Amino acid sequence: MRQHVNPLSRIYQQPLALPPPRELFSDPDRPIHLDIGCARGRFLLAMAQAQPERNYLGVEIRRPLVQAAELDRVALGLTNLKYLFCNANVSLQTWLQQLGGSQLELVSIQFPDPWFKNRHHKRRVLQPELLLAIAAALDPGRELFIQSDVLAVIEPMVELIEASGCFTRPSTDELPWRHNNPLACPTERETLVLQEGLPVYRVLYQRNQQAPPRANFYVGTDNSPNSPAPLP
Repeated sequence: MRQHVNPLSRIYQQPLALPPPRELFSDPDRPIHLDIGCARGRFLLAMAQAQPERNYLGVEIRRPLVQAAELDRVALGLTNLKYLFCNANVSLQTWLQQLGGSQLELVSIQFPDPWFKNRHHKRRVLQPELLLAIAAALDPGRELFIQSDVLAVIEPMVELIEASGCFTRPSTDELPWRHNNPLACPTERETLVLQEGLPVYRVLYQRNQQAPPRANFYVGTDNSPNSPAPLP
């Protein structure tokens, strides 16, 4: 069962000043993999050990999950990994703007909370402003990876990302969905879904040369990324 919290609640709308890489990692100059909505964090725990040449940051809106993940990280003595509590759409954009050039190598958003009802689409994790902040922080050739087991979740994400014009799919990628996960380790949700014989929908994007558009490039009928209508 997914345990939702409402990101529009007042408690989650308070901006947090997230620490810079030099305060998060023992070697802050390593490239960074940012996982947005890392949940319990076991995916990043495995990645940090499998590919220690990167730094890993997981952000999650459910504070108890962050606290538990941090206990696991400390127990293993991993200094190339950190978990932070925050609302990504409130606090992450400033952190991304302050990154040094070329630091951010990969951003992943995996199995985000669905929020199916139209009136709840503003609660979804990938909003236009956050996408633009990600695009601005990624150098050309760097990657954005999304995956979900729910078509109604990933299709609006794909529409939003492609409407920005800032990302393209590798020419060798399968369409419309990747058959394999390009990351070294699966998430717990991915493992469960595949064990049940259900599909996982994945897209890997690469940042292109196009400058990010203006902030209101993408407007839906409910003011959310459900029904795209690029402004003239």
